[in-house]
Amino acid sequence: MALNRWEEVRRRHAAAEAGGGQERMKKQHAEGKLSARERIDLLLDEGSFEELDKLVRHNCRDFGMENQVVDGDGFVTGFGLIHGRPVYVFAQDFTVFGGSLSEANAKKICKVMDLAMKTGAPVIGLNDSGGARIQEGVKSLAGYAEIFLRNTLASGVIPQISAILGPCAGGAVYSPAITDFTLMVDRTSYMFVTGPEVIKTVTHEDVTKERLGGAMTHNSLSGVAQFIAADDADCLRLIRKLLSFLPQNNRDLPPRKPCTDPVDRMDRTLDTLVPENPNVPYDMKEIILRVVDDGEFLEVHEHFAKNLVVGFARLDGRVVGVVANQPAHLAGCLDINSSVKGARFVRFCDAFQIPILTFEDVPGFLPGTDQEFGGIIRHGAKLLYAYAEATVPKITVITRKAYGGAYCVMGSKHLRTDINFAYPTAEIAVMGAEGAAHIIYRRELAQAADPAKLLEEKVLEYQERFANPFVAAEQGYIDDVILPHETRYRVIRALRQLENKIDTMPRKKHGNIPL
Repeated sequence: MALNRWEEVRRRHAAAEAGGGQERMKKQHAEGKLSARERIDLLLDEGSFEELDKLVRHNCRDFGMENQVVDGDGFVTGFGLIHGRPVYVFAQDFTVFGGSLSEANAKKICKVMDLAMKTGAPVIGLNDSGGARIQEGVKSLAGYAEIFLRNTLASGVIPQISAILGPCAGGAVYSPAITDFTLMVDRTSYMFVTGPEVIKTVTHEDVTKERLGGAMTHNSLSGVAQFIAADDADCLRLIRKLLSFLPQNNRDLPPRKPCTDPVDRMDRTLDTLVPENPNVPYDMKEIILRVVDDGEFLEVHEHFAKNLVVGFARLDGRVVGVVANQPAHLAGCLDINSSVKGARFVRFCDAFQIPILTFEDVPGFLPGTDQEFGGIIRHGAKLLYAYAEATVPKITVITRKAYGGAYCVMGSKHLRTDINFAYPTAEIAVMGAEGAAHIIYRRELAQAADPAKLLEEKVLEYQERFANPFVAAEQGYIDDVILPHETRYRVIRALRQLENKIDTMPRKKHGNIPL
């Protein structure tokens, strides 16, 4: 009896590891995709994976399913290490029932999510599934809802990362949507609520899977995904890199690295990066790369709402979240998409004790009926709300324009930002000098013999009186006007000073962010 059971253990383990068999595995590889176990091996530190529920089987007895039983039931779940730190992971195996969700394998996911919450470790989902297992009906739907509940309860407590490595459709898309970061693979992954066939039937639109829900669609148009990878291996490497910037949970601090980049490094190139002409664009990423440690910056949402740049970097070895207007795209204006992008990132940083460094050059909110009808007021308020709510250390550097309500929104002193710097090129005003002069001096301009000359004089007068950093500095809204080449040193000194910052929010269940 004992020998038979030993043999049965070996047999069941081998069956679970075989998944849907060699033929289906070959098809997976032919499509440019790795198997579930290959993905886990690449994701985790070598030899660290400990599998759970390897022998779980479904209990469906309808539609002939009692004769189709595979150990593990198509999902691989467990825990391991990334950079020596614990993580929990689940991977859907498309070779077994198309990676479909059953009552049994939903419970496997819920188990690792519960363990992740109990132990305070990130959870990573590797998605490659045809959706709900139709043969199980409402049991499969209940499984999705149980996962959604855990995603919601874990939000802001542990980092949650979703990798879309194949299909993800219908109700399955909502779990990744709740998680903190979603990564997709170019040409082999897609997400949508309803597929091309349904859309063609209902709305008569003819669209491909790639156009409807491919990786670039969700990275550049919808904003559903934050990263795009070339293939499975690239995606898994990117997850490891992302986790190197994140804490284990909301009680932990982000991992700090020894800093070999001199803290007091001065970069004279910064003194000439911002053009003298306020209407000439420049690349804000150049400033970011020259200020942060070793020029290393992991951009998040790179292809979406390019007028705002967000991502992770280090200063003095400490992780910071960077938010920056991008004058090279839409002049750095805030619009609906960039407001939502920025608000989501700021709130993530605040939830996980990551200081926020803002580089500001914003002429205002993007005008137009599309923006107004689309709710720019409500969406812009999301970014304002996120900055006001954040209690982590906040530092803002105004490089050039800081006009109107957009000045207020972008980490102004009035939203509890701790340290606010400005370059000598900063223009802090209700609006641009030319527009202001047209309004303030409209009567004089209408009566002038040479309106153009008078306008030029009045623009210069307004710039001298208001469109500069000194008026705000005199009011204490700017803590100091700094020289661009000393940005790194001044920001690091401020971060060191704010290391033990404590700020609080009024007692409440939660606020009502303008969603």
